[in-house]
Amino acid sequence: MIDGRFELLERLGSGGMGTVWQARDTVLHRDVALKAVRPDAEASEAVRERVMREARALARLSNPYVVTVHQIIEADPHPWIVMELVPGVSLQQRLTDGPLSPPEAARIGRQVLSGLRAAHAAGIQHRDVKPANVLLRPDGTAVLTDFGIAALQGATALTVTGELVGSPEYMAPERVRGHGDDPAADLWSLGLVLYVCVEGVSPLRRDTSLATLAAVLDDPVPPPASSGPLAPVLQSLLVRDPAARPGAEQLDALLAQVESGTTPHWAPPTRTATPAPTPTQLDRPRPGRRPRGRKPLLVAVTALLAVGAVTALAFTLFTPDDGKKDDKQTVVAEGGSAAGTPSTPTPTPPGTGRWIAQLHSEPLSAGTAARDRSLARIRESVPEAVVVRSDDYASLRPGYWVFYAPGPFADGRAALTFCAERGHTTPNACLGRYLSASPADFALQCRPPATAPTGRCTRAT
Repeated sequence: MIDGRFELLERLGSGGMGTVWQARDTVLHRDVALKAVRPDAEASEAVRERVMREARALARLSNPYVVTVHQIIEADPHPWIVMELVPGVSLQQRLTDGPLSPPEAARIGRQVLSGLRAAHAAGIQHRDVKPANVLLRPDGTAVLTDFGIAALQGATALTVTGELVGSPEYMAPERVRGHGDDPAADLWSLGLVLYVCVEGVSPLRRDTSLATLAAVLDDPVPPPASSGPLAPVLQSLLVRDPAARPGAEQLDALLAQVESGTTPHWAPPTRTATPAPTPTQLDRPRPGRRPRGRKPLLVAVTALLAVGAVTALAFTLFTPDDGKKDDKQTVVAEGGSAAGTPSTPTPTPPGTGRWIAQLHSEPLSAGTAARDRSLARIRESVPEAVVVRSDDYASLRPGYWVFYAPGPFADGRAALTFCAERGHTTPNACLGRYLSASPADFALQCRPPATAPTGRCTRAT
């Protein structure tokens, strides 16, 4: 008897964060699920805190496709979480009977996506979306559970060095690299779940965890063969550039088409077209605005290596009265002047643009320090590489730092060839992208390998 009220009846299963029991609530006369820290492992403070995070995360959500938390029991030697008992089987158990049809997989995918959207809106990332964590009620409704390793927005990370958090074959590549603090990573995992649902195989699973992680980072995802109308959705999700994946709203629309039996066309998200400026760092104060509580700033400029017609500039901001550094930042600009001040960016005329070789992207939330480290690493092999905010280009998904080689490239195929020749990155990480002020150009994504690229690799005009 737990807390003088809940009688343990049957052990339902165990996971990395705890053991789940079916229990009887002797006060309300109903069956519930109780989760406890695993009794056969030493309950470290980190593990205990993870369990409590799960409870707090779930308690903040109200969605029919997310398991309901009833209460939390603070007890020794470990806490208990009282949850809704979901009758039925897990999606993993269901798949032992065979793959799902594309419309059925799309229906389940939309329900899981609804739960994820509710979690993301509350600042919660699941981080372990997989078939075992999707429960199916007797009527077929999906319920997302096990937020035990969810990353609450603003919470301190608990992962220690060398500890693997998540299921390797379903982890997004950016999470493996340590840059997965973005909802797009959960959507990659959902894409793999849907792939397994219809294809019947896990495309990135290998014999060992290390080999699986290497496959997640580098190996091509085999094109779906049995997915029918779901194939375009899987191909849109399972790209290693998170900025190239559809957003949650667009994904729901695509899955709705598959659920209705039609094959969707992956179109770019609608964005307001704005003139695309010459790439430049935008962390400086906007013209006419001064950071609140800051003193006037002077800009000291140092010219760096010039590659071709491109001059990279680095500037550090100082306060003039005491010489102390104020928000030191490395600023990268394409173009500029070596005379001591950066030139004014010249906007690209609307309706024009250019192909680039995109080398890497990471969320703006990663911060400028992470941006500068990534740029320094990339420039070891591609000295002319630059970084921009994707928000300034209607052809890119907003919210990312985008690192790329500016070319010039005649088309997307030339950009892929550049990547292959430089050996900068794996063939699956570099993309030919088109920078422009037109949202229609979002679909211009020339993907590797350079010998047989996929996607729209050339422009019609």
